[in-house]
Amino acid sequence: PHRTELYEDPPAGCWPIVYSPDYNITFMGLEKLHPFDAGKWGKVINFLKEEKLIADDLIVQAREATDEDLLVVHTRRYLNRLKWSFVVATITEIPPVAFLPNFVVQRKVLKPLRTQTGGTIMAGKLAVDRGWAINVGGGFHHCCSDKGGGFCAYADITLAIKFLFERVPGVSKATIIDLDAHQGNGHERDFMDDPRVYIMDAYNRYIYPGDGFAKRAIKRRVELEWGTEDTEYLQKVHTHVEGALNEFKPDILVYNAGTDILDGDPLGGLAIPPWFGIVKRDEVVFRAARRRQVPVLMVTSGGYQKRTARIIADSILNLHGLGLLGRAPGAAAPSLEQALRDAAKDLGSLS
Repeated sequence: PHRTELYEDPPAGCWPIVYSPDYNITFMGLEKLHPFDAGKWGKVINFLKEEKLIADDLIVQAREATDEDLLVVHTRRYLNRLKWSFVVATITEIPPVAFLPNFVVQRKVLKPLRTQTGGTIMAGKLAVDRGWAINVGGGFHHCCSDKGGGFCAYADITLAIKFLFERVPGVSKATIIDLDAHQGNGHERDFMDDPRVYIMDAYNRYIYPGDGFAKRAIKRRVELEWGTEDTEYLQKVHTHVEGALNEFKPDILVYNAGTDILDGDPLGGLAIPPWFGIVKRDEVVFRAARRRQVPVLMVTSGGYQKRTARIIADSILNLHGLGLLGRAPGAAAPSLEQALRDAAKDLGSLS
């Protein structure tokens, strides 16, 4: 395999939280034409800084995926099509992009998405090294090797897994748990007949993309009704995450943590509240993975409301508060007393 800067080890003192200011899409207000908050990634980081969880020099700086990196999954033909602005306009669902010169589209729209894609690939190796990693962006689960759509121009989940399979000894099986409100048809098409990859997908069955062909790749399909609420949702997530990880023992878990399940999301159509919904859901996934010592890579995926960034930050703070992220670099080990208290709390929450 080619040499890639994406797999160079970050400074030892860094948290495995990956981000770059280049993630954010800002261009003459064009980004406001999409329901997506195109600055949500930077806002998540700002909340985490305010809470003193991280500082700039403690996070891993994402690097842009190069053409050579992207070709590990994507066809040359597909990457060439992105040189047409109207193709990018269709994929990102921002029609005016069609009228911009392509060099502007490359710099202002595709470069942020390539940097987030680089971030997911980097987070894959970090997760294996550190037990967990969070890419504050990424999760472009509607893109496959030769087709984009639904705001997803690069197949970052497929790329992260293929990179691990090809370059990291001991990683030969992966599980994708996709809890975005939409079906993750991109990675499903990419791994259709690959026995090394187990896919669980929980989504609103009535919304985009409704990709019947891609559904054949899902090993555990959880089809949700309009307006599904927290109790039913969390129960289903808990049952199926446990079932998925009992059925197939992966070397890496890729968790697509879309926040578009949130009550009031214009596209998701579900009714999940922030704290007893999204924050608890992420906790369920991390507990299941950490208990089995499966490294977990989390990407943030869809989420289309102004309050989304705060919820993602709250979820990361909650995971940290519960000890599910391990210790901060340089932090003192917890006391025995604290360890026993934590164990008691874990048992209490399981019963």
